Amino acid sequence: MSPNKPNNVQLSDHGLVRSLRRWETLAMSFGAMIGWSWVVLIAPLMQRSGSVGALVATLVAGSVIVVIGSIYAELTSAMPEVGGEHAYSLRAMGRNGSFVCTWAIVFAYVSVVAFEAVALPTVMTHLFPLLGNGALWQISGSDVYIDQALIGAGTSLLLTWINIRGVRVSATLQTIVVVVILLAGLSLFTGLGFSGESKNMTPLFNNGLTGVFAAMALVPFMLVGFDVIPQAAEEIDLAPRKIGQLLVVSIVIAVAWYLLIELAVGMLLTMQERSSVELATVSAAQAAWGRPGAVLLLVGGVAGILTSWNGFLVGGSRALFALGASGMVPRWFGKLHATHHTPVNALLFIGVLGALAPFLGRQALIWFVDGGGFGLIIAYILVCASFIMLRRREPDLSRPFRLPGGAATGWFGLVASVVMAALYLPSMPAALVWPQEWLLVLSWFGLGIVLFRTSH
Repeated sequence: MSPNKPNNVQLSDHGLVRSLRRWETLAMSFGAMIGWSWVVLIAPLMQRSGSVGALVATLVAGSVIVVIGSIYAELTSAMPEVGGEHAYSLRAMGRNGSFVCTWAIVFAYVSVVAFEAVALPTVMTHLFPLLGNGALWQISGSDVYIDQALIGAGTSLLLTWINIRGVRVSATLQTIVVVVILLAGLSLFTGLGFSGESKNMTPLFNNGLTGVFAAMALVPFMLVGFDVIPQAAEEIDLAPRKIGQLLVVSIVIAVAWYLLIELAVGMLLTMQERSSVELATVSAAQAAWGRPGAVLLLVGGVAGILTSWNGFLVGGSRALFALGASGMVPRWFGKLHATHHTPVNALLFIGVLGALAPFLGRQALIWFVDGGGFGLIIAYILVCASFIMLRRREPDLSRPFRLPGGAATGWFGLVASVVMAALYLPSMPAALVWPQEWLLVLSWFGLGIVLFRTSH
């Protein structure tokens, strides 16, 4: 399956290049989790639950994600194999369970790639107001313009090409752009000290517990990305225990980041201001530093789009590659590039889907958030179940990173994941919208069933 090994390159069992180091791995995970969400989703989070309600929702759901991430960390250290969830669920549940788990996580990754492809033209209009020419059509009240759609589509193809060139090229880009995000965030945090007022935080809560639960449904999507590390585990040049530790650390840093951003927006903008603007985080930066602050924040937002997009191309392509290599989808997806040792066909598949997404218009942003979040939670449920099963069946399995609490912690992660999944069901606070979001979910899993059955 893999090409011949070139000189001076360490290859994994699947023929991937083992070259990612500590800071590149951390940047890959953190950058994937931050993305555009820290700019575009803070206001919807606060509208659902209030300023303090948003902090509570992020802290509670983020703590659950830390537990789930710790479960991933143990499994990754025990099985540092390409595809992450694919390897764990295959060992614990066999082919059927593994396919559902891996296909669900690929759906979440593709949803993020599509989300960023739609988000990039949106943020570019704030930097270049003349964009928005050549109206094509309108979807759900949102106009689609040819110039904006081509920006999203072209960037998707460019990032796909960069990823095909090699994981080190991708990781270097990721590290550089994460620095830009950190600088933009730092400007917002320092502005909070000069211009923030606690009275702006009102209302502290909105819609009571229902609002908090509705906000919690957004958090898993905001924090999706840490599992890029398990997906690319065969390409990380670190001891298995270090890989597990980096995974957990990256989640803790991301949760802290979101909490600080929410606090800054809550104290720099009043409720009316947060509700009346499209990008509350940008408006908060402007309130602190004027137009230069807003421009810097927008540049940081573009950087976040690129890091998330890049990270999920890496993660999604590795999961899809693992499915192809095991024959659960056509083996075409399991092909490596002859020179660069990257999963070229899996990358092309996800990259083309990302290129098509901008033609759905801005309203598709929330479809991808909700639909992708649901797929993500399905994968979390099956990973937690795999953890419990392997703890019981294989107690002597080498686990360089061992999760405290054992099976009890796994059960907590499983129950918490089921509760979060229930939030997406009809009549629940974050119920998927019919027809758009349910059709997105059903179409993806329908495609998966066809590919799985025809690959046997």
